[in-house]
Amino acid sequence: MSQAEWSLQDAKNKFSAVVEAARKGTPQTVTKRGRPAVVVVAVEEYERLARDGGKERPSFVEHLLSAPQGDFKLTRARLKPRDVRF
Repeated sequence: MSQAEWSLQDAKNKFSAVVEAARKGTPQTVTKRGRPAVVVVAVEEYERLARDGGKERPSFVEHLLSAPQGDFKLTRARLKPRDVRF
């Protein structure tokens, strides 16, 4: 899904096209003075993002510490070194 970019003036003039493209699944970025200001997305996408964004997420450290613990053995493959000629 590629994202389109509109200047604020163009977005005002073609607001119906901005909305229609967003409804079809392509987020529309609107810029003000050349810098991204807002993104227009379909209401379904907004609701999904709002729902997913409300979840409590663990920090990276908490994520690492939640890894399964216990005794497990790591084994290395026994590979024969290759011959190198100088």
